[in-house]
Amino acid sequence: MDIYRQQSVNTRKTWLLMSLFFVVVIAIGWIFSYVYESPNILYFAVIFSIGMNFFSYWYSDKIVLKISGAIPADRESYFELWNAVENLSITAGLPMPKLYVINDTVPNAFATGRNKENSAVAVTTGLLRLLNKSELEGVIAHELSHIGNKDILISTVIVVLVGFITLLSDIFLRSSLFGGRNREDGRAQAIMILVGVVFAILSPFIAVIIQLAISRKREFLADASGALLTRYPEGLASALEKISAHSGKMRKANNAMAHLYISNPFGPQKEKNFWTKLFMTHPSTEERIRALRGENVKV
Repeated sequence: MDIYRQQSVNTRKTWLLMSLFFVVVIAIGWIFSYVYESPNILYFAVIFSIGMNFFSYWYSDKIVLKISGAIPADRESYFELWNAVENLSITAGLPMPKLYVINDTVPNAFATGRNKENSAVAVTTGLLRLLNKSELEGVIAHELSHIGNKDILISTVIVVLVGFITLLSDIFLRSSLFGGRNREDGRAQAIMILVGVVFAILSPFIAVIIQLAISRKREFLADASGALLTRYPEGLASALEKISAHSGKMRKANNAMAHLYISNPFGPQKEKNFWTKLFMTHPSTEERIRALRGENVKV
């Protein structure tokens, strides 16, 4: 898939995801308005779904940066990082993103934001200590490619919506304790319990499906785009080797935003069986390195 087609696909996926969320929340609101015989619940669901989509579009990047513990990086303290981002942004024809640093010994990085004009790149202190200049440029080029390929909006919005899905299941289960307006026949309470149990069971799978909807192929494309940007694919390949050799787990690793990072924040995934690969948010590092070095790999 070429870069321009991928950009178009990512834009459509973002709007599809937000539209699906809108429909699902309204459908749930309609069910509860019927059970409780209160149209106000449906009105609230409509307003809430619109509000959540608005909030996830405008503020999800700020939530992601807050969750990760990222702090703004200035040019004086992180001169080499700043120069690498500035020079590669010019080469890529992108506005320079805001820079953040995460105080964590585990080497990792991610990009976030709603568009190229409002984007940010965050790297860990472990990454800065571990990589040399060409390797750091490879990682930065990879993250800038996510910005240029329009991956960042859908990846960032997913963090908020996946978190909300998990929250929904908890709310339904807790609400079942209070029942409906007709408590004497237990109908409303039974429905609340049923919906709560269904959401509690399905929410982890729904979250994974939504994450996988953005496709692991985006990592291969960002790797390839980053290699074209630096014109030195070995820099990123070497960086990925060093990152994957680090067995640690990030202190603020979070399932909802694991897909954002250049490498799994929970540590390398060694298993290679079919089911493990099916539910991985990242392609294996070995496959990515082989692709960067021009070896045959099945994407």
